[in-house]
Amino acid sequence: MSTRATASFEITAWEQTNYDEPAEGPKLSRATVRKTFRGDIEGESTAELLLCQVNDDSAGYVAMERIVGRIGERVGSFVIQHCATRGGARPQALWLVLPGSGAGELRELRGEAEYRHDEHGATFVLDYDFE
Repeated sequence: MSTRATASFEITAWEQTNYDEPAEGPKLSRATVRKTFRGDIEGESTAELLLCQVNDDSAGYVAMERIVGRIGERVGSFVIQHCATRGGARPQALWLVLPGSGAGELRELRGEAEYRHDEHGATFVLDYDFE
C-alpha cells in the first residue's frame, strides 16, 4: 500500500532558450527549472524541460527532474520523469519516479506524482512506496 506525501513548491529559477525556430510552425525550447519544496517533502530540485508552445491553447513538454531532500524521515534523492500536453480534446499528464533513480535512504523509492496549480498555489503530490 502506498503512502501519500504532499508539499507546496516554489519555482525559484526558470532559464529558457529556443533551440529550433522554424519559419513556419511552433518553436522548440529548452528550460532549466529549479524548485523548493516544503511539507511532507522538503528539499530542492533541478529539472531540464523540452517545450513546444503551439499557441495560447496548445503546448507540451517532457522533463527529467532530480529532487534532493527528505520524504518523511528518509533523506536522499530521486528522479521524476514527467510530461504533459494541453489543448485538443484530451489534455494528458504523466509523472513517475524513474525506477532505480533513488539514492541514499530513498534508494528503493517507487511511485507516481502529480503537480497542481490552483488558487491555493503550487502543490506536488507523491504516492510512493519502497521495493
